[in-house]
Amino acid sequence: MQATAVMEPGVDIDPVEEMRLRTWARRHYTPADERDTDWHPVVLDEMRRKDRERN
Repeated sequence: MQATAVMEPGVDIDPVEEMRLRTWARRHYTPADERDTDWHPVVLDEMRRKDRERN
């Protein structure tokens, strides 16, 4: 059985892919008002985390 991470209902990804997406989100951080709402939910979640860290 493979472990999966669930960030939002209906979004299942493996842990390696999750880390890849979170790393991408940190490297390509974009202010909230400039983000594309179609980005992967994990990317948006990580950018929101970075928003909280900056405040």
